Amino acid sequence: MSPTQRLYILARLNRDELEALHSDWQLFAHPHQWPPDLAANDKPWTTWLLIGGRGAGKTRAGAEWIRAQALGLAPLAQQPAGRIALVGETEHDVREVMIEGVSGLLAVHRRDERPMWQPSRRRLEWKNGAVAHAFSAEDPESLRGPQFACAWADELAKWRYAEAAFDMLQFGLRLGAQPRQLITTTPRPTALIKRLLNDESCVTTRAATRSNALHLAPTFLQSVMARYAGTRLGRQELDGELIEERPDALWSRGLIETCRISEAPPLQRIVVAVDPPATSGKRADACGIVAAGVAADNGLYVLADETLTQAAPAAWAARAVALWRRLEADALVVEVNQGGEMVRAVIAQVDPSVPVQPVRALRGKWLRAEPIATLYEQGRVRHAGVFAALEDEMCDFATSGLSSGRSPDHLDALVWALTALTHGAAVRPRVREL
Repeated sequence: MSPTQRLYILARLNRDELEALHSDWQLFAHPHQWPPDLAANDKPWTTWLLIGGRGAGKTRAGAEWIRAQALGLAPLAQQPAGRIALVGETEHDVREVMIEGVSGLLAVHRRDERPMWQPSRRRLEWKNGAVAHAFSAEDPESLRGPQFACAWADELAKWRYAEAAFDMLQFGLRLGAQPRQLITTTPRPTALIKRLLNDESCVTTRAATRSNALHLAPTFLQSVMARYAGTRLGRQELDGELIEERPDALWSRGLIETCRISEAPPLQRIVVAVDPPATSGKRADACGIVAAGVAADNGLYVLADETLTQAAPAAWAARAVALWRRLEADALVVEVNQGGEMVRAVIAQVDPSVPVQPVRALRGKWLRAEPIATLYEQGRVRHAGVFAALEDEMCDFATSGLSSGRSPDHLDALVWALTALTHGAAVRPRVREL
């Protein structure tokens, strides 16, 4: 319908009809707010894990799902659930967010079906006899004893006693033909969250903050996105990404965030480093392409990461030369362990005037990267911007390599660039021909 047609119809509905329309959750829900089919991968699921950024609509989805379970509303429920558990990080969170919040349980019900909230008893009572009990994850023992047909656990990744509280909740989910639970949370790489993601009985939906932009203040999106987009905190809290960090990695997320600046100062020397793949095709490693520069005070600045995946030699050579031109770099540093003459020839085909500085790996990746990590710890390296893929590899690189077992191509190029800048001659002023 056109906007005019919609207004024409809405203007002729009475108050009860409008309220009934407004309460039709299936009509308004985003795809990530609607639970998966009752069976996933030919197996019935018992846990729905909804991971999303701030303001992505997690609370509304949780409240609507519990409403459907309590009232037995198809297609989300086959029959009313008599006893329900509501578990939040604290008792205050359960009351202020899950129950009394603007997207909480009291707000999503129509007037004629709204349950009665009894704060002193910490319970909601529906007219059909369904009861929801409120619990704080701060007190796992309070979950010992009661039994439920379904549960809603909010912000599980923030629970102080997550393992203990979650375990007690599982023992209580024992009523009905198939007890189910919904977990709504912003992501954190906790052991429990990672275990749930790998659980065959758990289905997952994800959403970023921008997915719910229509219901958020435009100024919020503009200011928050401008400040945090691409950062570790932004990727976690806004994009809903699970940001991994290995305790034995050479770099940490916190260290990298302290190194971040918006713009590099005037630089005395700039290099573009290329770590070419040994093979090509679908199974080939990526071609690492990272640019960095050094200032007069010997401070080092990472300027760009334009690494290409599964690219033909002509493609990555063209990308590297284009970055060299754009930054007016002084040299193209290229690792030549695998087919050195071929690498030079491919670059020469793109632009024979590019000064290629060949480097050869005589030590393992860890031994080459360790001195560069020390420069970060000394505060000598800054990131002029956000380089998410590169920073992910940095925080996942340990003595055994990346946890995925793949080649750290972004990181290799970074190491070559910073090594070339720190092992070169004294800083020379940059001179350009007019």
